[in-house]
Amino acid sequence: MADVVVVGAGFAGLAAARELTRLGRDVVVVEGRDRVGGRSATATVAGVPVDLGATFVGPTQDAVLALAAELGCPTVPTYNRGKNLIRWRGRVRAYRSTIPRLSMLELVDVSRIQWRFDRVSKRVPVAQPWTSPIAADLDAVSLDQWLRSVHAGASTRDLMAIMARVTWGAEPDAVSMLHAVRYVKAAGGLGRMLDVAGGAQQDRFPAGTQQIAQRMADALGDKVVLGAPVRRIQRRPDGTLTVHTGPHAFAARAAVIAVPPQHRGDIDFDPPLPPQHLELIRHWPQGKLSKAYAAYQRPFWRDAGCSGEALSDEGPVFITFDVSPGDAGPGVLLGFTDARTFDPLPPEKRREVALAGFAALFGEKAREPTDYLDQCWSAEPFAPGGPTAAVPPGSWTAHGRWLRSPVDAIFWAGTETADEWTGFLDGAVRSGLRAATEAHQELIRRS
Repeated sequence: MADVVVVGAGFAGLAAARELTRLGRDVVVVEGRDRVGGRSATATVAGVPVDLGATFVGPTQDAVLALAAELGCPTVPTYNRGKNLIRWRGRVRAYRSTIPRLSMLELVDVSRIQWRFDRVSKRVPVAQPWTSPIAADLDAVSLDQWLRSVHAGASTRDLMAIMARVTWGAEPDAVSMLHAVRYVKAAGGLGRMLDVAGGAQQDRFPAGTQQIAQRMADALGDKVVLGAPVRRIQRRPDGTLTVHTGPHAFAARAAVIAVPPQHRGDIDFDPPLPPQHLELIRHWPQGKLSKAYAAYQRPFWRDAGCSGEALSDEGPVFITFDVSPGDAGPGVLLGFTDARTFDPLPPEKRREVALAGFAALFGEKAREPTDYLDQCWSAEPFAPGGPTAAVPPGSWTAHGRWLRSPVDAIFWAGTETADEWTGFLDGAVRSGLRAATEAHQELIRRS
């Protein structure tokens, strides 16, 4: 018997377990994978740690930055000196700001749409977006439909499509406008969410993000049980719970479920969850986003004054960053790839098309790496999909109020449930702290 069983050893679950332990609660964390970290996983390419999932942190992400500092996990600035590149309409051009150098008319249109988007966001409360007087109208359309309704030009729509792919792992026609507005507002605005300097991509962890999860798990010791996918959760008449993981069962007075909303459906709840929660699960799907890394003897693109940041309106690589450890090398390019066309390919073909994407931006040297690695999250055998939920039209107004509404002594965590930096590591940590407090207060109430 534990006070609380936490399901999921990602940043949200481990942050919840850590906080509950600090509050004097007896905790067990059960995780289906054979590792901790959830959507944070660190591997190596050419001996350099690289993040297969969550990578960057930036200003105002105070929860994860405080946690990392406490655990002794330093950050370094993301390299962004020099010119950025964009492959656009068959040409590669350079630019030096967040917004690529387009024609004057295109730039005016981008600014106009950003202004309209920001104006709409002022009318949407992050905590309860369904209460906005314009919620029904915004939730009735996709981001793409809204862009067309305000006569956004083709270039603006294509730039927003790149933003949607890297943010939600989905196209603009798959994401509710209400969700888009709420998500961006939770990050502090489009500029804060998209920028490197002063934005969400400002810094990264040279040893990877998974070390943070590992250090949280190490402190919890044998309270973290790996390779234990939760199959069933029983709620008993006396208010206690039994969490079944196949051969094992854990009894508890409360539970924190720290998995993406879609994957709540992988658990058999007995008795079943209320109908509203079941509908939420069905209408909160995960997006699909993949990554490719290529390593070289040194970051040769810096010789040409390039930052390593690039955008492309052709796939499969549509955005890149320089995550090299230094000028001397190795040089490491990170590319986000379109999972729809990338993931079905065999490994050698994925390598070929990813390197072709790098070469189209940085030249033929990019075809000859010393090492290569990619990650297809949608092909994961356990809890597939990422980086976060791609919430479709109609979902927030119909089901959003149940996203983190407790069911008896079951509480919900995960970055999708956060009101600040939803979808990011910081949101995950904040959600774990909130759920831990809710569970702790419920146990006090029942004592």
